[in-house]
Amino acid sequence: MHDARSESAHDEPAHDESACHEQTHSDRPAPAPLAPRPVQRHSVRGQILQALRAALVGGDLTPGEVYSAPALGERFGVSATPVREAMQQLATEGAVEVVPNRGFRVTERTPRELAELAEVRALLEVPVMLRLARTVPAARWAELRPLAEATSAAAARGDRAHYAEADRAFHRAVLSLAGNAQLVAVADDLHRRSQWPLTSGPATRHADLVADAAEHTALLDALVAQDLTVVRSLVREHFTGSDG
Repeated sequence: MHDARSESAHDEPAHDESACHEQTHSDRPAPAPLAPRPVQRHSVRGQILQALRAALVGGDLTPGEVYSAPALGERFGVSATPVREAMQQLATEGAVEVVPNRGFRVTERTPRELAELAEVRALLEVPVMLRLARTVPAARWAELRPLAEATSAAAARGDRAHYAEADRAFHRAVLSLAGNAQLVAVADDLHRRSQWPLTSGPATRHADLVADAAEHTALLDALVAQDLTVVRSLVREHFTGSDG
């Protein structure tokens, strides 16, 4: 009897200790969620990248000039870090070049460089567009009409930065019908590079933007009508322009 009571007394504290341990564990506060700082930082970097691209296309950043990350950060109301990261991305795209201990110099483009980019774009896009002209139904082309109208609206305002975005959106939508994501990505990168301003010349040429936008609308009209002769002529002429 004494041994049984001893064993019972021995077992009971052990049971209570386990229960206490479980209770303590369950009462322990849940760990705080990870702070979303990397996501926020990436978001800021993306916004700054878009703002810098718009400034480049719009002529607010002058070719040949050197800009420091702290100065640009003050301009945009952010720290130098997201500006520096965005500028590094622009450097990989060929829009700026790193100047050690100073900042980033806006690349000075020449007409020859832009002509070379236009040639490469034509080699990629023209055959694809002609193939799509033979296979895509008219109703699908009609769905792209709002994108063409967006380029016309930006051109009419003389808004080169918004025109650049609308222009690339239109071309991406057309090429996406080919079902080749790699083609779309490569063509879009070449397209963006072709939009950086020349060393000299006006930042915005209103007549050129309006004419280029009109080609988008005319191209859609020809695609809907399945007029391959006009499509072939338009897509080839489109790449001889400065903004298409």
